[in-house]
Amino acid sequence: MIMFNYLKDTPTIQKISINRSVLFGIGLLIFLSIAGTLLVPQFGSYANIRSMLLLAAFLGLASLGQTLCALLGGLDMSIPYVIGSSNILLAALLNWGVPWLPACLIVLIGGLAVGILNGVLSFRIQGQSLIMTMGVGLAVVGACQILISTGSVYGGTVLGTVPQWLRDVSSIAGTTFGLPIPPIVIIWIVVAAIVVTAMAKTSFGRSFYAVGGNRLAASRILISEYRMWLIAYAISGGMSALTGMALLGFSGGGFVGVGDPYLFTTIAAVVIGGTSLMGGWGGYGSTIVGTLVLTFLTTLLVGLGLSYAMQQAVFGLLIIPIVAFYARDRSIGDQI
Repeated sequence: MIMFNYLKDTPTIQKISINRSVLFGIGLLIFLSIAGTLLVPQFGSYANIRSMLLLAAFLGLASLGQTLCALLGGLDMSIPYVIGSSNILLAALLNWGVPWLPACLIVLIGGLAVGILNGVLSFRIQGQSLIMTMGVGLAVVGACQILISTGSVYGGTVLGTVPQWLRDVSSIAGTTFGLPIPPIVIIWIVVAAIVVTAMAKTSFGRSFYAVGGNRLAASRILISEYRMWLIAYAISGGMSALTGMALLGFSGGGFVGVGDPYLFTTIAAVVIGGTSLMGGWGGYGSTIVGTLVLTFLTTLLVGLGLSYAMQQAVFGLLIIPIVAFYARDRSIGDQI
């Protein structure tokens, strides 16, 4: 009975503050939309909106695992390295004549394995998940480059032919059942709906909040912290691998550095959405809002002609007041 009541009430306790975070994010989206429309030609055009949704889908899929890890009080810094490794590994496997289905399964299983390894190590050495996962990521991307060192690899780039179906899935010109929407966007929407529903309506989803909010209380109601860490990091590794494969269809060639931008942006999407990096607060619905804010902001800054370095500076300056704003909430403030 205690377990049932605790898991049932957890989302209710957070409802007001989560809604506050989402409303704040939606307000930012409206502001960026107005600013973009006024300052950047064609910002509000359908072609540009479709492009922004495509880029948001890649970031949104990569940020799913980061959100789950953050809910437990951890971080996964291996995400960009798994994305890059998956990208070039899939390209290499296809070049070697491996059929696309086994090739994709090999890459996906590899991502899950890396995630499980991250989960085991991060749980055993808690408080060091940032350094631990980064180390694992660097080892994986290095090993992957050594494995595929062939004549088709040039400075981290794998040349070859990408299957047309994969191009169609991730192309801005891709369609879904005749609708002018890239399939990867639909995939993201479906994944998001499943995850948000599971986090709010199932005891499994609520277990993330229980462990992140109070590990001792969670253990006393028979929730395995070790199991939740393994699941969170396994999902993170799997989603990173999926993102890397999707980006291969988008770019048309393998590049080991394709995941580099996601080192910062996955964390930024989580933070801007209002999920606490201390654990137990937030959710993927909030991260979706953070993902859209980042994508709209990036498009606006690019349209204004700002360099990548300036974009990073603006992101940093945006995060500071947002974290300060969320920290004013009593529940999050108590954690910090």
